[in-house]
Formats: sequence, C-alpha cells, structure tokens
Amino acid sequence: MRAPRGGNGHGDWEDPVAQNNRRRALRLLVGVAVIGALAGCAGTPEDGDDDAAVSDRVVPIGLLLPAGGANKAIGDDMRRGFDLYLNQHGNTLGGHRVRVETADEGDTPDSGRAGLAALLDKKVSAVAGVAAPEVLSALRDPIRTARVPLIGVNGSPASLQGEIFIWRTSYVGTDPGIAMGRYMAENVPGRVAMVLPDLPAGQDVLDGFRDGFGTDGRLDREPVFAGTATNPRRGAYAELVERLRDRRPAAVFCALTGPAAVEFVRAFRAAGLGAGLYGPGFLTEGTGIAESGQAGLGIATALNYSADLPHAANRIFASAYRKAHGASPTTYAMAAYDAAAVLDRAILLARDDLSAQNINLNLGRVGQVDSPRGVWQFNQSRTPQQKWYLREVRADGQVTSNVVTRELATLG
Repeated sequence: MRAPRGGNGHGDWEDPVAQNNRRRALRLLVGVAVIGALAGCAGTPEDGDDDAAVSDRVVPIGLLLPAGGANKAIGDDMRRGFDLYLNQHGNTLGGHRVRVETADEGDTPDSGRAGLAALLDKKVSAVAGVAAPEVLSALRDPIRTARVPLIGVNGSPASLQGEIFIWRTSYVGTDPGIAMGRYMAENVPGRVAMVLPDLPAGQDVLDGFRDGFGTDGRLDREPVFAGTATNPRRGAYAELVERLRDRRPAAVFCALTGPAAVEFVRAFRAAGLGAGLYGPGFLTEGTGIAESGQAGLGIATALNYSADLPHAANRIFASAYRKAHGASPTTYAMAAYDAAAVLDRAILLARDDLSAQNINLNLGRVGQVDSPRGVWQFNQSRTPQQKWYLREVRADGQVTSNVVTRELATLG
C-alpha cells in the first residue's frame, strides 16, 4: 500500500509487508487468528460457542479516563479502543468474563488520585487509561501502595520508567522528540525553533528533541513556552507567534496538543511565517486534524501509529473501528486496544491466581504483541519497543488525514 503522493517533500513510503506476495499476507492473517486463540479468546458471541471456553470467574478491570475538559476526546478514543477489543473477544480477557469499572481522571493530579481511589475501592485487578501525563505522575505512590498494575495508554512521564506496577502501551514522553529530532537534524536545513507547553510533559519532549537533534548549532537554545493552558482562548497565541517571527526560523517544532495545538496551528498559518511546522504525533492526532482544517496541511509529525499502516492487524482493527464509529482510529484508541490485548494474555498466563500482583507479574511474560502499529514487546522499563513513523497531513478529498511517508526509528 503506497501513501498518496504530494506534500512538502517527505517522500512516499511503502511498508515492507506490503511488498510481500499473497502467500505471505495470508500467513500474517492466519498468525493474527492464532495469536487471538492463544490469548484465550477462542470464541465470540457470533461463534455461538464462547460460553464453553469461559470460566465463571469475573475479573474487574478499571478504566481511568477524562469525562470532560480538554482531554475528553482522547478519553473517548481510549474507551472505544478498549471496548472494541472486548467486543471482538466476547467480553472476556484470558478466558474470564470482565466487569469494567470506570472513573473520571478529571483535569488535575488531585482528581486523578480520587478517580483511582474509587476504582481501588471496587477491588479492580488492573487499571488502564489516563490521558494527562501530569495525572499519571500523581498516581505513582497510590499504585505502589495498592500493588495493582496500571497500564497507561497515552504519553508516559520518563520519571515513571521502571516502576514495578506501572506499564504503558503507548510510549515514554521523550520518544516523540527523539524520533523527530533525529529526522530534522538530518533532513531539515536552516534554523529550528521550538514551541512547548510549560508543563512537565513539555520538558520530556524537549529533552528528547534535544537528544535526537544533537549539538547542531541550528537549534535555538531556548524554546518559546506557550504557558499551561490546555484550552486557550481564540487569539491567545498571537504574541507567541510574533516572538517566533523575530527568531526567523526555517522550521518550528511544536509540542502542543488538543485545543492548544489547534489554536497554535491557526495562529501560525494566519501569521504567514513560511516556516515548516513539525511536531510529535499528538500535534495533529484525533479531532485536532479536522478542527485545524486546511491550516494543518503539510504538518509533519512523528508517532508510533497511523491509521493507514498496511499491517494485516491494522487493516482488521481500523476497519472494525471505522465501522463502529465512522472515524479512523487514533493512537489513543490503538494503545487502549493493546492494553486490553496484553491484559488478555497476562490473565491467561495467570491461570487460577487472578490476584493483581500475579497479573502484574505475567504482564512481563506476554512476549511479542501483533499490534495494529506493528509487532512490539515490552522492554525492561515496561515500555513498548516499537517503530516510529513520519506522517504528513495531506488532503483526502474534502478532509485531511495523517499519511505515513517513512519509518523513522525503533525506540524503546
């Protein structure tokens, strides 16, 4: 499958899987089915025989997601991805029926801790979700105390790597910057400026970008900070864009997300700076790409997933997601889908001991995961070792979409 032509010179990309013959594609499809069976998901309601393979025990799983605020759209995507996996597997994980408990992470560390406490009161065996990195950081101590596995499905603070009970099916916050920094250092000429939120997550991205870009003197020493607002008013970034103009960059690396990203993209294009715009994948992920409209065209981002990846597992996942929701899946939906998948396998491996501690132990034994993003596995810091892709926002009729143009790196 070849990416549509066009854009601003990032080229076209064809995944090696797409170059294989029909027999290879068939083997991949069969492999997906076999992995599903090995994960203890032998039946689905449509098969009519799922009851025979399902135990009487019920496993309670908690979802901690934002019910409102700037991250609501991310939370909605996470819930859809997790639910899709359950729907495809007869509402079971590891051969046991599942009871999903939900709580609102809110917008602050305090609200996140309150949401987690509500789930722990319901004796959940594992927790998945969390949209805000700042909220995830605040859960370290209560998770340590509770000894219940938490699987983060959005960018995870670098400081949480190695925590025994904290996993992630997404990525560490430094990874997007590393991937894009390397690419820009090698492929983007001229001076590079940076725009970052004045939040701990912004510091992770900055550290990664500086690491990836290296000591090249073309990179501005100090970024332009965009404040802490996650849902800024219209026109909030006019002065920030003028500060960028004064720096006369050839390219800008921007690490804003959600409504803040949309507002910045609009202001940046309206100012007519003429610089190329680059960023982590969350700059154009989800509802932001539609809300940015034509202003988003040409933006290049680095991410671990794109809905147009031609892997067999992604074709199955993306098709089912579009059928259910009328929209392409995001990295948030994909990571939540994979959170359910690794819980499925860990619970199967746990056998009769379904304690939270034993499920946590077996998360380290799930091995390779045939994911919509491509095959990955957990590294020692409980983070996926995975490929990263360069994407470009391109026109697709009356809408815009993120299109993969090449592989960038394997990180993790």
